[in-house]
Amino acid sequence: MYFKFAHNNFNIIDLERSLAFYRKALDLQETGRIVAPDGSFIIVYLGDGMTPHRLELTWMRDMDRPYDLGDNEFHLAFATDDYAAAYRKHRQMDCICYENKAMGIYFIADPDGYWLEIVPEQS
Repeated sequence: MYFKFAHNNFNIIDLERSLAFYRKALDLQETGRIVAPDGSFIIVYLGDGMTPHRLELTWMRDMDRPYDLGDNEFHLAFATDDYAAAYRKHRQMDCICYENKAMGIYFIADPDGYWLEIVPEQS
């Protein structure tokens, strides 16, 4: 028996806004979608086109307030082959929410406040 990562889930308030953010900030593309027959939820899977890991965005029709992210200590990390260009892009998008220059990393926040860590690709 073994276990392997399949996906991570973020619940989101505005599906189109979140999809646009993930396309622009991280070039993630939709790989699948589930729509409840009664319209109560939509699940959209996003992929990077390089790994099998997917981000699942879940929109719930009846959610009428932002999600409580607590201390937001959980996050996804993305490695980039051009850290300087990624940093410039995210600075221009004004979505950098935390930097640790000593460690050579930074975090961006999506429209719902989820933190995404950006790290240089390790060789």
